[in-house]
Amino acid sequence: MGEATGEPRRPKPRATLRLPHLTGIERARATLRPHLPETPLIRSELLSRALAADVWLKNETVSPIASFKLRGALTALLRAREAGTTAGAVTSSTGNHGQGVAYAARTVGVAAHIFLPRGANPVKRRMIEALGATIHEGGADLDEAKADAQRFAASRGLLFVDDGESLDVMEGAGTLGLEVAERLPEIDVLFVPMGSGTLTVGCAVALKGLQPRARVVAVQSSGSPAMVESFHSRRAVERAIDTVADGLVCRVPARLALEGLWTWVDDAVSVPDSTLLQALHALVEHAHVLVEPAGAAALAAAWAGRGDLRGRRVILVLTGANVMMPLLEEALSTPALFDPGVPP
Repeated sequence: MGEATGEPRRPKPRATLRLPHLTGIERARATLRPHLPETPLIRSELLSRALAADVWLKNETVSPIASFKLRGALTALLRAREAGTTAGAVTSSTGNHGQGVAYAARTVGVAAHIFLPRGANPVKRRMIEALGATIHEGGADLDEAKADAQRFAASRGLLFVDDGESLDVMEGAGTLGLEVAERLPEIDVLFVPMGSGTLTVGCAVALKGLQPRARVVAVQSSGSPAMVESFHSRRAVERAIDTVADGLVCRVPARLALEGLWTWVDDAVSVPDSTLLQALHALVEHAHVLVEPAGAAALAAAWAGRGDLRGRRVILVLTGANVMMPLLEEALSTPALFDPGVPP
């Protein structure tokens, strides 16, 4: 619940660490609004019937980069420009955050350097190139690419836009939760896909600031469980990555994100890749929304815990739609999570 709603339920963060705040998220929303319109929040009749709940979809696939990541990246670079500290931007990414930084850098008129791990999603890579950023490819995973990016930024005096350790990125991402909380009353549960944890924490701060009784559940792939295991063990846990959901990966947890999770988030769960693909299929067929596997994580978790959701108001965040065609074909060849003609 945190500072905006009273005493946190979890251990207080160290005094040296600045966590996001509702007022910071509100300021981020004001900064973003001239550049980004509010995204849709739509009730799904078939998903509501399948889960025996009141199910709403927060659809981030309609942003200019088909991902929520533009919120945080643009907030960080617009704030840096206001402070006069933006000579250029550097980040590491599996793709969506890189797109966000590339788009934001173009918006503020500076160069962007995006460090991708080897074998990164080609759909996301093409968009980063189209946005005019310079791509640096190397490292076995995101965290190795991050180390290279940090060294590069430091050596050239450029801004490193950290997805996980940046208060600006976190408050920008939290504008998603603010939009949800302002548009829909009496929310019971918000399911948020989680990679670095930035979106989950930002949304939790915003939602609980306006609706303190709402629960926030983070969702990660069981093939990349570092953040989920860290949440439950109350310490940073590194885990190897083996998942089709590149938007849910994290090997080395970020300190700021973990402190935020422990302070505001109610639960963290993992789902297998097979369920992510089934959820992707269900969203395409029954909600008519194209997502990538990470974007289907909220539905996958809600379905797994549907016994506790009967009669509740449930929000599923659909984080992105940058899916590779072979993976989409695989998902559509698997059975959907449910048959809408069969009563729950």
